[in-house]
Amino acid sequence: MKNLTTVLLVLFVMMLYACTPTQEPASKYLAEGPSHVEMLQVDGKFRLFVNGEEFYVKGAGCEFGPCYQIAAHGGNSFRTWRTDNSQRSGLEVLDEAYEHGLMVMMGLEVARERHGFDYDDEVAVAEQLERIRNEVMEMKDHPALLGWGIGNELNLRYTNFKVWDAVNDIARMIKEVDGNHVTTTMLAGIGPNEVEYIAANCPDIDFLSIQMYGELINLQQYLSNAGYDGPYLVTEWGMTGHWEMPRTSWGRPIEQTSSEKAEAIRIRYQNVILADEANCMGSYVFLWGQKQERTPSWYGFFTEAGESMEHVQMMEYLWTGQWPENKAPRVYDISIVGKGGRFDDVELVRNGQYTVKIDFEYARMEQLSVRAEIMPEPEVLSDGGDYEPRPESIEGLIISADISGVTFQAPAEPGEYRILVYVTDKFNNAGAANVPFYVY
Repeated sequence: MKNLTTVLLVLFVMMLYACTPTQEPASKYLAEGPSHVEMLQVDGKFRLFVNGEEFYVKGAGCEFGPCYQIAAHGGNSFRTWRTDNSQRSGLEVLDEAYEHGLMVMMGLEVARERHGFDYDDEVAVAEQLERIRNEVMEMKDHPALLGWGIGNELNLRYTNFKVWDAVNDIARMIKEVDGNHVTTTMLAGIGPNEVEYIAANCPDIDFLSIQMYGELINLQQYLSNAGYDGPYLVTEWGMTGHWEMPRTSWGRPIEQTSSEKAEAIRIRYQNVILADEANCMGSYVFLWGQKQERTPSWYGFFTEAGESMEHVQMMEYLWTGQWPENKAPRVYDISIVGKGGRFDDVELVRNGQYTVKIDFEYARMEQLSVRAEIMPEPEVLSDGGDYEPRPESIEGLIISADISGVTFQAPAEPGEYRILVYVTDKFNNAGAANVPFYVY
C-alpha cells in the first residue's frame, strides 16, 4: 500500500510538471556559449581579439537609440552604461546586437560619490558587489558580449580613492566567475592621481577607457602628463562639449551646427584615434541616439523625429572609407536677420516678428523641408551627463518655415530662449542649427 501511494504521488508530480507551461529562456543565444575576448600586444600594437580574430573597436555609445543600425554604417560594436535601462534588459540588448553582428561593451552601473555614495560604507560596497555579481552571472555566456565597463566617470568630482578598490574587487570577481571577457573602467579625462593609484592597486583592470570631447585633440599630451603609456579605448568622444563652447553674455552655451560637428568628429578620429596605432584599440563615439543636454540636438546623432544627422554619415565614411549614397543637408551657419547670429548676443523685443536665415548646401534643393521650434532655455541642468528634463517648445510662434528662411514671433515673456531649425530631406536625413536669444 505504501509503495502504491508513493507511485501515485510520483505520477501526480510528473503530470503536474507536464501541465505546467515551460518558461522561455531569457536568451536563445546563451546556449551558443561565450565569445573568448582577450587583449594582446602584437607587433608593438595593443589590440582586442575575439575568438582569435583581431577586433579593432568601431563603435558608438547607444542606450535608447537604434543600436542595430550601427552595423549598417560599418560599425562593429556599441557600449552601454548599465545592464538594464528600464526599456530593455541586458540580455535583450545582447540578443539584438548578436542578430546584427555587433559586440557589446556592457556597462555595469557603479555608484558615484558625487551622487552621495560613501565608499567608506563597507556594507553598501558589499551589497553593490553582490548586485553586480548577479548581473555578470546572467550575461557572461552571451556570444555578443565583448567586455565589462565597470562604472562611468567615477573620477568626476570625487575625493575617496577607495572607489578604485571597489572597482578592482568587481574586476577580480568577474575574472573569477567569467574569465572570457576584458574589464575596464571609464574615466572622465585622465590624470596622474588616478593612473598612479589604479596601476598600484587595481591589477584586475585590463586597461583604461578615456572620455573626452573638444580636448580629445590633446589626448597624447594628457596621456603623457598622466604617465600612462598602456592600452586604452576612447569610450566617449564626438562633438565639442557644451562646457567647452563660447557662451552668451547671459551664460548659455553656443552650439555647433551639424556640419561643424561632423567636421570636428572627422578631425578627432583621424588625427587622434587612428593616429595612435600602438595603444588605442578603438573607440565609441557619443551618442548613437538622441538626448536632451542643454539642447535636444547637442549630442545626438539623430533628431527627436528619428532623422539621421550628418555625423552618422561621417562615421560611415570613417569606419568604411566610403560615403553613403544619400548624405544629409550641410548646415554651415544660422542668423536672425538684422539681429545677428550665434555668437552675437541676440536680443529681441517681446512679440516682435523676425526672420531666420540658414546657410546650407544640398544637391537637390527642391526635395528639402524646413521646420523650427522655439523653447526656453532649461532651468534644471544635467551634471556629468545625468538626466536633464527637456523644456517644452512654445506653440504658435513659428509663422512660416521653408528653405528661404523661418519667420517667427518672439515670445511674449522676457527671458532666455533658443530657436532650433532643422533642414530635412526625403531620405530621413537632417541638418540642424540654433540661435540662443534674449527677449526683453
